[in-house]
Amino acid sequence: MQIYLDTANLAEIREAASWGILSGVTTNPTLIAREKGADFKAIITEIAELVDGPISAETISLDAEGMVREGLEYASWHPNVIIKVPSTTEGLRAVSQLAKHGIRCNVTLCFNSVQALLAARAGAFIISPFVGRVDDTGVDGMALIREIAGIYRQDREITTKILAASIRHPRHIVEAALAGADIATCPFKVLQQAMRHPLTDRGIEQFLADWKSRMSS
Repeated sequence: MQIYLDTANLAEIREAASWGILSGVTTNPTLIAREKGADFKAIITEIAELVDGPISAETISLDAEGMVREGLEYASWHPNVIIKVPSTTEGLRAVSQLAKHGIRCNVTLCFNSVQALLAARAGAFIISPFVGRVDDTGVDGMALIREIAGIYRQDREITTKILAASIRHPRHIVEAALAGADIATCPFKVLQQAMRHPLTDRGIEQFLADWKSRMSS
């Protein structure tokens, strides 16, 4: 399973990229808005220079015509830019039209398997089920990932990748991989948490203490 970073913060992306683990980055209007004063195009193009993989840039139009217009513009910024559109009928129209231009789309805000199936049939490159937000409704978000994965396996024509979004904690990463997700997109904080364990810290302290004791004897 590939790991994407869910942020528009260049410092976070630069740091995570230095670990050698990133295959892509997802952004959305909320994440872009947090980078106050920064130009949208400048952020996306700089991210694309930092990470050699799909970079999601989300449209803000609600109609297919507007999504396609924005998508064509965003895709011209860098070959790695993919266009994020919502799981709506207008989004499906936009995906279908953009696909004819050879432009890949990430269909976001997916909350049921039918949305995922229709997005795949429209030509989506990525479908993004929001596991954390599904959990918030009292339903198992990972069950949705498993269901989508099962549906996609039944249809050999479907090549759409499943991206587990709304990742809340490190265990979500493991569960997404086991459920059949192709990608998990994570906040930087979750990636930091994933590499921390008290036994790792204790082991390092013990090794260093033993080495120091040997060298001083």
